[in-house]
Amino acid sequence: MSATSYDAYEGLNRLALDRAGQAEAFDAIGDEYEAAFPHKEGQIASGDWLAGALPAGSRILDAGCGTGLPTARQLSDAGHRVVGIDLSPTMVKLARDNAPGAEFHRLDIADLRAGRLGGTGSFDGIAAYFSLLMMPRAEIPYALGLLHDLLRPDGLLALAMVEADVDDFTIPFLGKSIRVSGYLRDDLRRVVRDAGFDVVGEDSYAYAPASTDVPPEIQLFMHLRRA
Repeated sequence: MSATSYDAYEGLNRLALDRAGQAEAFDAIGDEYEAAFPHKEGQIASGDWLAGALPAGSRILDAGCGTGLPTARQLSDAGHRVVGIDLSPTMVKLARDNAPGAEFHRLDIADLRAGRLGGTGSFDGIAAYFSLLMMPRAEIPYALGLLHDLLRPDGLLALAMVEADVDDFTIPFLGKSIRVSGYLRDDLRRVVRDAGFDVVGEDSYAYAPASTDVPPEIQLFMHLRRA
C-alpha cells in the first residue's frame, strides 16, 4: 500500500466513528460476551483451516482478538506464534488470561500502519473475525490493504463478516450500542479482491446468539491468500 493510501486511511480515522466509544462498550460487556456467544462452530472451523494451512511456528496476527477465545488460544495451542490486538483494555486482559501462550497488545488495526508490530511481510497469517465490521465501509478497503501488506507473499487471511447491506449502522448489543458495517457476499468478494486477495475458500453459517437482543445473522467466513 502506498504512503498516499496510508495518509488517506489516517484521515478517514479522524473523521470516522468514535472507536474509543466502541471500545468502551466492549469494556463494559467483558466476559458476558462469551456467555452470549458460546457456540462458534464457524469461527473454530475457519481457525482450523488457518492453523493447518500454515507451517508450524508461523507468526499469526489475531486482529480484534476479543477475549482470546476461541481463536488466539486455538492457534497458539496448534503451535503458532500468535500476536493479538484489540482496542478494548478489558478484552486484552481477558485474552491474556485465556490464551497465555500468545502475546497481546492494546492497539487499533489502524495503528499497525506505523510498524508497531513489524513492517511489510511480518506475518504468515492473519485472523480478522468480525473486527472489520466495526468500521464504516469507507475504511474497510484501507484496513484490508494494510493487512495485505503485513502478510508475507502468499500469506493467508481468515476473514469473517456478517452478511448485511449496512454502513456504520447503530445496533443494540448486550445492553450497549455499537455501530457496524457489512456487505452482501458478492460485494464482499469484490472488496477483498480489489484489496489484493484471492479467495481460496468460503463458508456461511446462520447464527443465533444465546442471550442477546441481536437477531439471527448470516456469518460469512472467507479464506484468502495474498495475491
